[in-house]
Amino acid sequence: MSRPRLFVTRKLPPAVETRAAQDYDAVFNADDSLPTHESIVAGAQEKDGLLVTVTDRIDAELIRALPGSIRIISTFSVGYDHIDVAAARARGIAVTNTPDVLTDATAEIALLLMLGAARNATASIATLRSGNWRNWAPTGMLGTELTGKRLGILGLGRIGHATAQRARAFGMEIHYHNRSRLDAEREKGAIYHDDIAGLFSVSDILSIHCASTPETRGLINRDTIALLPEGAILINTARGDIVNDEALIEALASARLGAAGLDVFNNEPNLHPGYLNLSNAFLLPHLGSATLETRNAMGFRALDNLDAFFRGQTPRDLVEG
Repeated sequence: MSRPRLFVTRKLPPAVETRAAQDYDAVFNADDSLPTHESIVAGAQEKDGLLVTVTDRIDAELIRALPGSIRIISTFSVGYDHIDVAAARARGIAVTNTPDVLTDATAEIALLLMLGAARNATASIATLRSGNWRNWAPTGMLGTELTGKRLGILGLGRIGHATAQRARAFGMEIHYHNRSRLDAEREKGAIYHDDIAGLFSVSDILSIHCASTPETRGLINRDTIALLPEGAILINTARGDIVNDEALIEALASARLGAAGLDVFNNEPNLHPGYLNLSNAFLLPHLGSATLETRNAMGFRALDNLDAFFRGQTPRDLVEG
């Protein structure tokens, strides 16, 4: 029996590519060049499935151009807002993602961002690397502690829960907003707010963990930033488009917000240049899942979904929405 034919759009960890090569007639992106619409469509010719990543824009136009042989798109990511799921469904193409496996790694990055933003890491590192650190000073490079702070979590799902668990070890008080309240066992003492105004007003640090949806895109804007306490810290490991860049940059430049820790941006990798000169912006290049353990787990989960599909089973992570 012939193996399913697979086009893999980006270079994946060696263990993942080794397994894919064993189980599939797979074509890989050896030099990890960024795919274009044209290269994805070309690579999809005479293939049965695609293994894509969050950097691939699989929109309706691309889906219409795919050959009829394509039956499944498996994305190496939790988010699937880069795929037009409705357009795929209209063509009878299944879509799967990789939830659960990057929870801990992303929660760790959220805590790193909190610490880096709160402890003035950007300015401190710049001072050290530039050779301008002259001596220790009682008032030099002061930040603020996480201990005792109120952490607001916008979206207490898997990653939000893992972030809250780690934050409790720092003695932080957990507040959250979801569309509906969790039961007491899942809340674990977190304080629920039934609207964002209530959550934002008590958040010394606000950490974003919601999905990018039409309702959440641009949610962090001038009006909602004004709800936060003076000097609050904003953390984003979710999606860049939840934040209005101009509003956040303005709030940081004016010190209305004390700091921000950002791992995701609009129009990645071409982030807004206004962030780059802000000493109170602690920035990372989308490292949320960037551990060997997690990237391997993501790849294996994507392959598990493909395996199930080609066995005639429903993939574990079939996207329904």
